[in-house]
Amino acid sequence: MLKSKTFVKKTRSGGVMKIVREHYLRDDIWCGSEVCTVCKQESTVLQKDACIESNLCSYPHYLIPDTNVVLHQIDILEDPVIRNVIILQTVLQEVRHRSAPVYKRLKDIIHEKEKHFYTFTNEHHRETFIEREPGETANDRNDRAIRMAAKWYSQHLKTFESNTDGLKVVLLTNDQGNKQKAQDSGLLVYKCEEYIKSLIANPELVDRLALSDDDKNEITTSKVLFPEHLPLSRIQAGIKSGSFLQGTFRASRDNYLEATVFVQGEGEESTEVLIQGLQNLNRAVYQDVVAVQLLPRDQWVAPSSVVLQDEGKAKDDNAEEEEEEKAVSWGLTLRTIRLVLSLLTVKIYKHWRCTVCVVLLKKHDFFFCSTRHLFTPADRRIPRIRIETRQAATLAGQRIMVAIDGWPKDSRYPNGHFVRSLGSAGEKGTEEEVLLLEHDVPHQAFSQAVLSFLPKMPWAITPEDMVKREDLRHLTVCSVDPPGCTDIDDALHCRELENGNLEVGVHIADVSHFIRPGNALDKEAASRGTTVYLCGKRIDMVPELLSSNLCSLRSNVERLAFSCIWEMNHKAEILKTRFTKSVINSKASLTYAEAQMRIDDTTKNDDIIKSLRGLNKLAKILKRQRIEKGALTLSSLEVRFHMDSETHDPIDLQTKELMETNSMVEEFMLLANISVAQKIYDEFSECALLRKHPAPPPSNYDILLKAAKSKDVEIHTDSAKALADSLDGAKVDGFPYFNTLLRILATRCMMQAVYFCSGMDSDFHHYGLASPIYTHFTYADIIVHRLLAVAIGADSTYPDLMDKQKQSALCNNLNYRHKMAQYAQRASVAFHTQLFFKSRGILNEEGFVLFVRKNAIIVLIPKFGLEGTVFFDTKDKTVPNLVFDEEGPTLNIEQHTFHIFDKVKVTISLDDSNIQHQKIRMALIDPVIPGVSVPAPDVEPQAKKPKLDR
Repeated sequence: MLKSKTFVKKTRSGGVMKIVREHYLRDDIWCGSEVCTVCKQESTVLQKDACIESNLCSYPHYLIPDTNVVLHQIDILEDPVIRNVIILQTVLQEVRHRSAPVYKRLKDIIHEKEKHFYTFTNEHHRETFIEREPGETANDRNDRAIRMAAKWYSQHLKTFESNTDGLKVVLLTNDQGNKQKAQDSGLLVYKCEEYIKSLIANPELVDRLALSDDDKNEITTSKVLFPEHLPLSRIQAGIKSGSFLQGTFRASRDNYLEATVFVQGEGEESTEVLIQGLQNLNRAVYQDVVAVQLLPRDQWVAPSSVVLQDEGKAKDDNAEEEEEEKAVSWGLTLRTIRLVLSLLTVKIYKHWRCTVCVVLLKKHDFFFCSTRHLFTPADRRIPRIRIETRQAATLAGQRIMVAIDGWPKDSRYPNGHFVRSLGSAGEKGTEEEVLLLEHDVPHQAFSQAVLSFLPKMPWAITPEDMVKREDLRHLTVCSVDPPGCTDIDDALHCRELENGNLEVGVHIADVSHFIRPGNALDKEAASRGTTVYLCGKRIDMVPELLSSNLCSLRSNVERLAFSCIWEMNHKAEILKTRFTKSVINSKASLTYAEAQMRIDDTTKNDDIIKSLRGLNKLAKILKRQRIEKGALTLSSLEVRFHMDSETHDPIDLQTKELMETNSMVEEFMLLANISVAQKIYDEFSECALLRKHPAPPPSNYDILLKAAKSKDVEIHTDSAKALADSLDGAKVDGFPYFNTLLRILATRCMMQAVYFCSGMDSDFHHYGLASPIYTHFTYADIIVHRLLAVAIGADSTYPDLMDKQKQSALCNNLNYRHKMAQYAQRASVAFHTQLFFKSRGILNEEGFVLFVRKNAIIVLIPKFGLEGTVFFDTKDKTVPNLVFDEEGPTLNIEQHTFHIFDKVKVTISLDDSNIQHQKIRMALIDPVIPGVSVPAPDVEPQAKKPKLDR
């Protein structure tokens, strides 16, 4: 049956356009039930004998949840207990429109065969489709459509003689009005909470219920702690008029009473707005999209210089609020700067994903009798969450997933619900799972749909693969990577040509050959965005068959590659550039150390060594040329762990030593990236995927300039070249490590490099590399490979590749995934550093002051690449004569003044007293300050002797 609706629409030119919308209805759509004899298919989905034991529904039944139940109770629906669920097309469409994350989770559930979820296309079924009535809201129409479908199912299943055991359909809704109308229609309907609490065999499911509005009112107190959020209509009007600003809420890691809102400007520099104090923060949670209203200029303040962390035990709402409002006075200094104190007016969009928590244990005897408890998130930027649980005794000391349901204005903490347990806090497997979840790193096993697009094994290069591909198997290609690397994505070669010039090639694994546009493998790779490297573990962007095998340029095997080849003279000047798809056979897979030893061994001169020496010689020239153009050479301390071969725990920790071969590989990767960027931009000026590094705003350099000035060194930041030249000349007699410290600090001043679509931006410059154009040409950047392949005629294009809007959206995800991967990697290093110090007692080490705060100093320990905070003033301890000078910045304690880069000696130990936030503690030994310094241990424990790698 065809239903059509015709209406007219005015065009911009003043004309009229006739629009006809057609809606097809059918009467042969399968209901999905195994009891059905009319529309039964070869395989059934809904099973009548898989009945949930309920004291409300003591009969076989199917569940039909409405849209709000799906949106708010998705954690319940994911539980293995919940089966035989009918997801109506109306519900699926509404969920897709209102929440992309929930929609994805719902689709994943539907694909799990053992869950028996069935999607019924009620909007195209002749007997369940309904028209929207005059004056009826879209929401009311959809509720009516859900009731209509539930009624049809009830009647449909009654018509079969086989259904003699009373198979029924239960509608789940939390809307009282919808429930009443369903009951009036004779439907079997319950609130979701009623139904879940009736599952007598699974009482633990009650903990996973998201709180309803009624539940939220019960938990809160009578005292109003926060201002009311303004209505959305007023907020939208305020943003449009400019009286309100919209941005992303970013809670501080160091001060839980402080946050910033990042406001994206249009065609102008983006700004950050500072917020201080509980009431002004007004219940915003990290990464919410919020609206803010600026306070009068005479109330603008500077950011707090205090390190203030919310680690107190759970207290009464009012008592805690009073204490915290007193504590915030530490950070208030009335001073006009670029950041401003603002009043948070409303949340526009809640980014309340699940977070990892641990229960705050109370010492009272009645603790386990209570059902309401506070849970402390692993991420310091998220406030403690109050949930109801009947599993307190079981969950004590466990890492659990908690979802935030809401934050009433009369509650100090948001309300939430239990999702699932991850394991015991502190255990290695649990903590690795925590850091992946907290940094939103996709780490689930690849689905069968994704794996189905992998090549069949055994795999071999075919004549079809060689079409438009150059055979380079005769070249002396080799790879140089860190020890233990199995995903070798690049290799190099250098040889002398007959004309006396040099041919240099960078060969990248041709992953785009195996991942074709639009299939499940391509979509999964685009979603994951990057491979995440943790300590001793790797989270692949693509399945291991590709990452560690077919797309790994291992030695002595044939592999497909994408090659960038230059002809250069001996001055490293590029004479010709060409790109080709190729097949190579690497002659050696070397580590940086092995490659360096071969270069340095003057007794040998084989083809591989000749190639390496040629590459190394050219790389030194290329680096010098880059630096002359203003490229920055910054510094950051990276550490490497030596792992026990049996326990995989760290047994030694040292900073990574960089060799000439590290720089050699880097220079040619940079050169390839720049060459490819120029090529794809020349061919596709509107949709080239590029990478840029914005210049930092001048204010970012404040701390660097102050640090240099404290040692009578002058730094110029007018341009990247001025900064590079200043850093090169920055030296202090008798302080050889000064320049390294200065470069470490300069690194902290930089902006994040980002991917972007060339048609959506005008500034392509890469500040750090001093390059006018740049991209990434590694195997992870599949889009760049595809663009380049089309540019050289080696592959065909497709619509999405030329769509700059879709390219821009892809870039946004890539930027997010790369940022989260960096954070996850740092968290992994921090956790393994804690493991390293766990059995070592107290160690004494020398370090340097990296930052000076109002109540603490941040100390860098170069030996371990470790940063820690030495506190002088906390809630529990007050040090007299503590004077902070923000201009220095300096901190004077008992007639001793701390400056940036001062040399100090500290004790290092692991503080595991807080099961949620174990941390490295530092205490001052030298200089000796009465009441502050701690005596050094008489005997320093011996570190465990590292085992040899097996």
